[in-house]
Amino acid sequence: MSDSPRKLKRVLIPVVGVVVLLLIAGVVTTIVHGRGVGLAVADLGDGSAVTPSGVERVSITTAEAGGLDRVTVHVDGQPVQARRADGRMTLTGVKLAEGRHVLSVRAANPLPWMPDAQVQREFTVDATPPVLKVESAEAGSPRGPVTVKGSVEGADSVKVGDQPVQVRDGRFEASLKEVPASVRVEAGDAAGNAQRQDVPVKVTHPGMRGVHMSAAAWATASLRDPVLAMAREGRIDTVQLDIKDESGEIGYDSQVPLARQIGANRTYYDARAVVDELHKLNLRVVGRLVAFRDPVLGKASWESGARDRVAQNSSGAPWSAHYGQYAFTNFANPEVRAYNTAIAEEAASLGFDDVLYDYVRRPDGPLGQMVFPGLATSPEQSIVDFLKENRAAVRKHGAYLGASVFGIAAHSPTDVAQDIPAIAAHVDYVSPMVYPSHWGPGEYGVGNPNAQPYEIVRASVADFVRMTQGTGSTVIPWLQAFSLGHAYGPAEVQAQVRATADAGAPSFLLWNAACTYGSAGLEPA
Repeated sequence: MSDSPRKLKRVLIPVVGVVVLLLIAGVVTTIVHGRGVGLAVADLGDGSAVTPSGVERVSITTAEAGGLDRVTVHVDGQPVQARRADGRMTLTGVKLAEGRHVLSVRAANPLPWMPDAQVQREFTVDATPPVLKVESAEAGSPRGPVTVKGSVEGADSVKVGDQPVQVRDGRFEASLKEVPASVRVEAGDAAGNAQRQDVPVKVTHPGMRGVHMSAAAWATASLRDPVLAMAREGRIDTVQLDIKDESGEIGYDSQVPLARQIGANRTYYDARAVVDELHKLNLRVVGRLVAFRDPVLGKASWESGARDRVAQNSSGAPWSAHYGQYAFTNFANPEVRAYNTAIAEEAASLGFDDVLYDYVRRPDGPLGQMVFPGLATSPEQSIVDFLKENRAAVRKHGAYLGASVFGIAAHSPTDVAQDIPAIAAHVDYVSPMVYPSHWGPGEYGVGNPNAQPYEIVRASVADFVRMTQGTGSTVIPWLQAFSLGHAYGPAEVQAQVRATADAGAPSFLLWNAACTYGSAGLEPA
């Protein structure tokens, strides 16, 4: 072990006019006085451990001009060619193997009857960092705490975030109050070697059995009351309530400045009051937030001259296709992203348990005909970066983050800029829309998907489960509770529920645009 500064001894050396200074990274310089002479020596005691770069930072100075010309340095008995510059001798060219070494510095005394000054230290070069293994960094909810566990070999200290952690028998465990998206774990040894890992924090989602409700539907007693009855009977444990929908309207009186400026607010419900009411029924409340399909923001931006907020065609006009003019905003625009993030953060602060993004993608269609001003990376990466920013934003308010994705994104990610494994690494769950009516004949080897709900849902959900493995994210699919080309009743809905469970994802959300679920056939859990 290195001598501590408290253990340094005074040494008397009868040398006049010579000062030798050894600076090794991370050690404290001590000064001892001889007969009218000061000798400064870095604390490199016998048995001290340093990294190779620590040896290279050794430097030597003398108190008199030209004194460096009388200084010689040896390592393991061999002379070292040191560089002299700016009144200092540096040993930056010294390369030593790991193991024990001896450093000798001699300053010849200009007075021939006086002995030379000499300092000698035995030390160890250690270039091997500790072995660090982080086994888990998990939280039971976004509200914390986070438990980080792991093991180390060859470490003298461990830090989790900024928190020092004790090591017992090679193992460590820490608890953090806040729940970051990732946490840095660092193990260091006495020589100064360090091993660092940035570990994603896994937040285990409790799962859900839920149904979609638009803001207008929630304001309609004939649609709201049956859903509340399903909840009281234990058929569902979650209500998905729209925050901002495909029209660009926000269902409650948002305080986000841009929302108020562009007239996006509606008063279908009082957000805090509804969340409190549903929580009293022991229900989760998932806020669906339609991100980049937003004609309210698109039109207001175009007409105000903020046209870079709008997705455009190659002629510079608003991209429309089958969505209508101004329908798609520019996902690469910082103001568009900030607007959606502000709404998400507000909803989380109002008590929504989850923020579930929808239309978190580019418009479908030929990418070569689209222009997204300011896009500096691929559309897929831009979407991932947006979700990464949002998880940090909502997590600090105790909410989970989910992303609704196209079913076809599992094998065609560039069609709508949804890279599933990359997205899954930055959300708490992925919600693929695996509606049987939306698959073509032969998809996943299923001849008629709309008439074979079990087969198509099991195959597609299993694909998403496979693609999200190791990301820390789970899969909570959207299932079909409406008829489109084939009559859907309790049998068809229940076939999908069984299929997703058999595929390894027992949670689900039911979609019916009309918000009627009398034919869902859900049994009490």
